[in-house]
Amino acid sequence: MKNTYVALDLETTGLDPLHSQILEIGAVRVEDGKVTDTYETFIDSGAVIPAEITKLTGITAAMVAGSPDTRKAVEGFLAFSGDDVLLGHNLLFDYAFMKKNVLDLGGSYERNGLDTLAIARKCLPGLPSRSLDKVAAYFGISQEHHHRALDDALTAARIYERLQEKFGTACPELFEPVQLQARIKKEGAITISQKGYLRDLIKYHRIETNVQIDTLTKNEASRMIDGIISRYGRIARKRL
Repeated sequence: MKNTYVALDLETTGLDPLHSQILEIGAVRVEDGKVTDTYETFIDSGAVIPAEITKLTGITAAMVAGSPDTRKAVEGFLAFSGDDVLLGHNLLFDYAFMKKNVLDLGGSYERNGLDTLAIARKCLPGLPSRSLDKVAAYFGISQEHHHRALDDALTAARIYERLQEKFGTACPELFEPVQLQARIKKEGAITISQKGYLRDLIKYHRIETNVQIDTLTKNEASRMIDGIISRYGRIARKRL
């Protein structure tokens, strides 16, 4: 049974890693059952944050403004987590987003992991729901900021420890890391026309951003352009 791992949770603009963006990364390093380090950051990708996501997470555009761009935030997480086993509640969701972003940066991302949702489904079949908050409540684990990345990562780690204490001896195979599987297609790089138009929008609306435009993919650039137009409007053309 694994006692050293990195618990990961992401907050995102949507459910599809190919068309949504990471808003926040939260990660917790656990060694022999003790939290030894944490990693937490917002990401300023320029993407529009849907109203329903703000309602769910409390994360607003003002909160992420000026935060590291996707490259810096993801590279920071990779440096933090190394090759350690990942842990999460519904881990494949977070893993797919992370893998997609690592691939977009030109890297590769293959990891082993432990999914507390999968373990809870096996060990707690009587619970009406095995969602993070419901399993936490079952074990008496309090959450101050549910749907915030670091808090949810910490909760997943605590749930794992409780599951391990209660079921580890009877079902040791459930607590062995498995290779994570997520098929993600690498996206094409931002086009020259997108770069030009995006820079013109930023200049015209006098937007301050840390986003490295040259590193964006086509879809990321398109979403950022749509976000700026939605929030600030198009570039007004002078009438002759």
